[in-house]
Amino acid sequence: MKDVTDLYREFGDERLPPGQRETSKFPVLSKSGTPDWDPDTWEFTVTGAVEEEHSYSFEEFTDLPSETQRQDFHCVTGWSKFDVEFHGVTFPTLAERAGVRDDAEHVMFYGLDDYTTDLPLSECMREEVLFTWEYDGDTLPREHGGPLRVVTPHKYAYKGSKWVHGVEFLTEPELGYWERRGYSDTANPWEEDRYS
Repeated sequence: MKDVTDLYREFGDERLPPGQRETSKFPVLSKSGTPDWDPDTWEFTVTGAVEEEHSYSFEEFTDLPSETQRQDFHCVTGWSKFDVEFHGVTFPTLAERAGVRDDAEHVMFYGLDDYTTDLPLSECMREEVLFTWEYDGDTLPREHGGPLRVVTPHKYAYKGSKWVHGVEFLTEPELGYWERRGYSDTANPWEEDRYS
């Protein structure tokens, strides 16, 4: 297992970002409830500014090279959960398979509930950005984004789409669901970048 809980040192002196409180619980928050998914028809797509677009079934996606990481999880609403274990595919692994073009600068993530969120490509190309289907050794619960969600331990968690089913590599930024509603586009917990 890879422990990445020390990544906070890039951003600040304290593991717990300012304005956060540590919790042992894992509250459930979403924009509109838990969407349905069908394992037989679900697919994950990689599109946009790439050399080769890809589509994966759930089985094909979970057959990609994967790893387990211990991470911290920071919610914009003010709570943080330490030492969470997620298992999945790193963003760089997925990007390498698609062959990201030189003009790609941002990434849009798409959720089954029509959720979207955008990150600069440079913020995605970190081993800690994980497409995960396991949480603390078990299947990721649906209410926490199963079958597949993104985790972004260097950002507030709204930058990690639940129920993610695709990424699009963009040549310029676009605002996602919460960013269009006034949330910060940078979402740095150690700078308390909660709102724009």
